[in-house]
Amino acid sequence: MSQFIDEVQLNVRGGDGGAGCVSFRREGPVAFGGPNGGDGGDGGDIWLVADRNVSSLIAFKDHPHRRAKDGVHGKGKDQHGKRGEPLEIAVPEGTVAHDLYTGEVLADLPNHGDRWLAAAGGRGGRGNAKFWSNKRRAPEFAEQGEHGHEHWLRLELKLMADVALVGFPNVGKSTLISVISAARPKIADYPFTTLVPNLGVVAVDSDTNFVVADVPGLIEGASEGRGLGHQFLRHIERARVLCVMVDLAPADGIGPHEQEEILLRELGAYRPELLERPRIVVGTKADMATEEWDGLSISAITNQGVRDLVGRMASLVHQARQEQPESEGLVIIRPEPEGARVERLGDHEFRLVGRQVERVVALNDVSTPEVLNFIDHQLKRLNIPRLLARAGAMEGDIIWIAEFSFEYQPDS
Repeated sequence: MSQFIDEVQLNVRGGDGGAGCVSFRREGPVAFGGPNGGDGGDGGDIWLVADRNVSSLIAFKDHPHRRAKDGVHGKGKDQHGKRGEPLEIAVPEGTVAHDLYTGEVLADLPNHGDRWLAAAGGRGGRGNAKFWSNKRRAPEFAEQGEHGHEHWLRLELKLMADVALVGFPNVGKSTLISVISAARPKIADYPFTTLVPNLGVVAVDSDTNFVVADVPGLIEGASEGRGLGHQFLRHIERARVLCVMVDLAPADGIGPHEQEEILLRELGAYRPELLERPRIVVGTKADMATEEWDGLSISAITNQGVRDLVGRMASLVHQARQEQPESEGLVIIRPEPEGARVERLGDHEFRLVGRQVERVVALNDVSTPEVLNFIDHQLKRLNIPRLLARAGAMEGDIIWIAEFSFEYQPDS
């Protein structure tokens, strides 16, 4: 069974923040001194990191859940909790992260060391020492820790290769890559021998080398889902140079020029920009050719024309690298909405949405009158009563903030 996995689902969850502490000083005869509860530590973040030593996404196939460490709760005597350690998840170079539900691209990590914050840890709660004021001399409450962010992702691997070998099944791609590199793919004389992509490093000399990808064979209609090759067309996308291979001894009678037309048509249907890439068209199996061909031809068995082909590959790769240096990782940052906005859920029911307003509730215990008064004060600071009035909220309407709800009472 193949160990190459190029598409998986991954659930990531940042660590929860630690709770703040409620504590008061007790110094000699002072039985109930000022507050000295420490803050809780922030939860650990989760990062995806591209690593050239990881070749597949198989680590996530049967174990799709990853969670960072939680922050430690605060303690008395102004002792703050330790923050949770961040979790770095190694993924192959060329990994693209999508939102599982919307399909939106969140990050593209093509190079070794590229990093993306996949799930932020929750903020630690503030201890009661942070709520002391001239009006509130003995605050008997502290904030709870915020839950870490959670995402379901779809990870997709697009191989990083300088040259992609493109051709019909059994055209000789695997044989060629075994001759010009140290890769040892499975080789046989029946279609679809290559069931997974193979990578090989071609060393021309001590200073020149490049990576070649042997992609499973395409057939007509591959861009529409026919055959096996369509599953791996994504691995051609990043290649700097395309090597289109046509069979000079075809068993099905399709001539090399017609093969070339079909292959280019499929590439263009999948991604039109692929036709703009530098490419080499080469005829294979020259030692047993039954079709006429006036272009470059090779025999991987006798090595006829192989050195010339490798030289052309090296030249085009060098030129492409000069014109298009190593790409930077793409990270999509979706800004958190500031403040709050009001959404109408139905008749006499509204929801307040926004990071700041949701934090007011998420970080506080809503079961005590003192905390409810504090929450009411924070909502007024965010101009929530005015937003609700503009949205048409009336006395007695239900207002939701995350999982918390209350009846709206307009200011007199």
